[in-house]
Amino acid sequence: MASVLEASLNKILYVEDDPDIRAIAELALQDVGGFNAALCSSGQQALEVAPEFEPDLILLDVMMPEMDGPETMRRLRALDATRATPVIFMTARIQSTEIQEYLALGAIGVIPKPFDPMTLADDIHRIAKDNTQGA
Repeated sequence: MASVLEASLNKILYVEDDPDIRAIAELALQDVGGFNAALCSSGQQALEVAPEFEPDLILLDVMMPEMDGPETMRRLRALDATRATPVIFMTARIQSTEIQEYLALGAIGVIPKPFDPMTLADDIHRIAKDNTQGA
């Protein structure tokens, strides 16, 4: 049985400062995963795009210049449109203490970089399913 999050998982906001990674993720999310994805190159751009796009899920790079992923998440939480939107961090920083830190901030999961473009959508669905089963 699909969870509520899984069933409504269509619109994904992806925030990544690296244009090459963003291009691969766009293909992985839209062409492979079938998601409607809005891609942002910075936390500031995400704050501008998110209220109108109203994503079902936010994928956030952790290490970005000017506004990192955790700070971007905090600011998105301050917006009505994204106050309760689930967040998954994507990062190469995946020591267990770092992962616990991201989860403590309120993220529902962490996807390690480099990610596999062919399984990114499956990873997202798995994290969404695991998150709602524990709720």
